[in-house]
Amino acid sequence: MSKPTDHWLRRLHEAQPGNTRKPAYLLIADLIAEDIRSGRLAARDRLPPLRSLCEDLKLNYTTVARAYAEAQKRGLIDSAAGRGSFVRPVSPAQPLRIASAGAEMTMNMPPEPQDPALLGRLRDGYAALFQHAGETDDAYALLRYQEFGGSSADRQAALDWLQPHLEVSALERVLVGPGIQSTLTTLMGLLARPGETICVESLTYPGVKAIAAHLGIRLQPLALDDEGPDADAFEHHCRTQQIKALYCNPTLLNPTTGTISAARRELLADICLRYSVPIIEDDAYGLLPSDAPPPLASYAPDLTYYVTGLSKHLGAGLRVAYVIAPDARKTQRLAATLRATSVMASPITTALATRWVQDGTALAMLQATRRESAARQELAAQRLSRASWKAHSEGFHVWLELPEPWSGVEFASHLRAMGVGVVASPAFCTDGAPPEAVRICLGGPGTLDDCAHALDLIADTLEHPPSLHAKVM
Repeated sequence: MSKPTDHWLRRLHEAQPGNTRKPAYLLIADLIAEDIRSGRLAARDRLPPLRSLCEDLKLNYTTVARAYAEAQKRGLIDSAAGRGSFVRPVSPAQPLRIASAGAEMTMNMPPEPQDPALLGRLRDGYAALFQHAGETDDAYALLRYQEFGGSSADRQAALDWLQPHLEVSALERVLVGPGIQSTLTTLMGLLARPGETICVESLTYPGVKAIAAHLGIRLQPLALDDEGPDADAFEHHCRTQQIKALYCNPTLLNPTTGTISAARRELLADICLRYSVPIIEDDAYGLLPSDAPPPLASYAPDLTYYVTGLSKHLGAGLRVAYVIAPDARKTQRLAATLRATSVMASPITTALATRWVQDGTALAMLQATRRESAARQELAAQRLSRASWKAHSEGFHVWLELPEPWSGVEFASHLRAMGVGVVASPAFCTDGAPPEAVRICLGGPGTLDDCAHALDLIADTLEHPPSLHAKVM
């Protein structure tokens, strides 16, 4: 079937407003099902490409893509960006399996570079870890309780990973923890009691909002400009309230992709020093840009708890956090609190992270992640050229600002119906006034073709606001 058949065109014509209540995308899925049952379409027959079908049926891209997504959900077809859509073979002995359609662009995770040499290094790392454990004649070594905060080798790997981004030489200030989220929860609970206040960006990482709600901590929002959080407002709050800490995500802010300028970092650090306010520096994305300003910990080392990890640089499943505390005493205090809540980081995960840092695999993975992110950002720049958006060339998320009459929630809902997940701005807002925007993670789709397809859907949805969208659906 290289062109829609006459009966497709006739049935769609009958479906014009006033003749039927069934949306066009559902009718197309019904027609595919009918043609499979009648034999007009056979197993492995190729369906027309999306854009060709748009032209033939005189429908917009969103409607046709949604129709194919609906057919895939029903188990009628298989679709893959770059290969097209085909009728799925059906085995009499097996029911149709519901397939996942669209793209997961909600979780902010790094892309997975499809580099054979790099994949080989990852496999070698897995194998070498367990081979080494077996050669020591102690198969239980990684199953026992470990030194809390990481062995000296693990902590040295943390320092090696951060050089030259942050110059620290004292191992007694370093902790290896069970992921950034657990570490942030412990830190916020350590620095503020229920009812007390921590300053945060007005748009911030949703995990911090969840932690604060769980601990009963109040979040005081700081308005954002092109250089970062409002320093004057922060000083006003420090002067008029008992601010227990400043939390910030200074590099490639989740969600806006903004990076606090060096001048603003210095100013915020100066205010913290004058008012003795501890800093929680969540630098989860800090090593992605090749040109990030120095961390806040460089300006106020005696007040800053610097937190980073490998989940945003290598892979979301590598739940290892590296923490640089202000001094040895505060490191031990944090270690005791972390131990009470998490016992220890996973020995197997930590050992793997240390091995990859030591043998250069982690750096190779970081560089590959940057390259893959840059390629996906180029796609975003092409597909969203008519939109208003913010991003960094070496980051993997986009902050898309929506035109009227779209709202962030409505836009995300429309995309979800087509199998594309994005996150609306209220999830990040701390001041009660979210902008109309969504965060798009480019790392979620498996391939560049998958990413391009999802961005096409997003761009097409942008151009069909609710009033127009309803007429063609």
